[in-house]
Amino acid sequence: MGTEKVGKLMLQFAIPAIISHLVNAAYNLIDQVLLGNAVGMLGIAATNIAFPLTTIVSATGYLLGTGGASNFNLRLGEGNRDAANNYAGNTLSLLAITGAAIGAVALIFINPLIYAFGSTETVKPYALTYTSIISVGIPFGIFTIGANALIRADGSPRYAMVCNLVGALLNLVVDPIIAFVLKWGVAGLAWSTTIGQMLTAGMSVFYFMKRAKTISLKRWDFRPKVHLTKRISALGVPPCINELGVSVLGIAMNNTFRYYGALSVYGSDVPLGCIGAITKLSVLFMAFPTGLGQGCQPIHGFNYGAKQYDRVKKTLRLAVLVASLFSIAVFAVFQLFPRQLMVIFGVNDPTYLEFATRYLRVFMFMVFLRGIQPVAATFFPAIGKYQRGLWIALSRQTLFILPLVLILPLFFGLDGALYSGPVSDFLAGCVSAYFIVTEMKKISLLSAEGH
Repeated sequence: MGTEKVGKLMLQFAIPAIISHLVNAAYNLIDQVLLGNAVGMLGIAATNIAFPLTTIVSATGYLLGTGGASNFNLRLGEGNRDAANNYAGNTLSLLAITGAAIGAVALIFINPLIYAFGSTETVKPYALTYTSIISVGIPFGIFTIGANALIRADGSPRYAMVCNLVGALLNLVVDPIIAFVLKWGVAGLAWSTTIGQMLTAGMSVFYFMKRAKTISLKRWDFRPKVHLTKRISALGVPPCINELGVSVLGIAMNNTFRYYGALSVYGSDVPLGCIGAITKLSVLFMAFPTGLGQGCQPIHGFNYGAKQYDRVKKTLRLAVLVASLFSIAVFAVFQLFPRQLMVIFGVNDPTYLEFATRYLRVFMFMVFLRGIQPVAATFFPAIGKYQRGLWIALSRQTLFILPLVLILPLFFGLDGALYSGPVSDFLAGCVSAYFIVTEMKKISLLSAEGH
């Protein structure tokens, strides 16, 4: 990682991470399409109710996985392999313990959770079935996400990609059979997702037992240590906060759309169904820059630890350029073909399509600025500067869009929730750009001084 050409290294590490995220996002999108066609709008709404819980799973996996991987790569770059292994072992233990705890809490409090997440009485039976089954897979989902970051940090991005691909491809093959042949509805699709998570978690465990490269774990490496947990959590906070912000935002959006939708011609269920479909499109779009940022994380961390600052700058510049070009292309697709995108979810109700088309165009109007945020949010923890990564992660989901989605509807009704999207994307894009530019100047000074 310290000698290969930056462009080639980025292809080696970023492409597997991007493919992993895209395949998982595509699976979630196809799962939503199958539910729409097999069950209808209420099936889509049910997965939307469960979405905040799935983002909590991602947030926990990123908190421990990204934090552990960043510390691991920084210690490797410094030449301290024993400390690197200690961080890896602690990370795996924390993933297992935390996953089991969150899964248990979700199952115990499933009824109040789905109401808090914005369910209506009509959606409740579907949401309860789907969410309770998904909760069984929480420990495996958290472990897989966190372990994937460590596997990439260990220099095996392709294996990390294969872990994600196997579970997702299994679901892609099995889900149509479940939906249209066996007709098991939301329960069958939820169990398919959970079994896929179990499989990928098992493959991750096998890697650390038999395939690891630089990671060599002893029993004492797995004993959780407070000082290591603090450092792991500190560098993992930015991506975690970003995902938690998505979860909180999802809850706020669901409840806002349920309330203001009831006051509009659309009712509550139509906006809730639209959120579910468009959220999956948004996740598919964000899979690319998120995978790009996570793929670059080991390169940033190793080279910053080794004081090869020119390589850090080259990697960041290229990542920002690629993420921005991709975001511009997605913006064009969302603006030109919104109705065609929404039709694939199998809901042909004219009212639903009218609202969904407008929602996609308005809410995603500034989406061309969104790509640099996950790249920046991953970059700063990778070089040990979690505070800046935290501010970037907080910017869109917490500081901007959350208050906007609560305040603007007071003046503009349901439309206010739509306007919150482009305003927050613009503000968050400015914050990310500012932090990137100022950090590049600091790195240039370090490079010139030879530190």
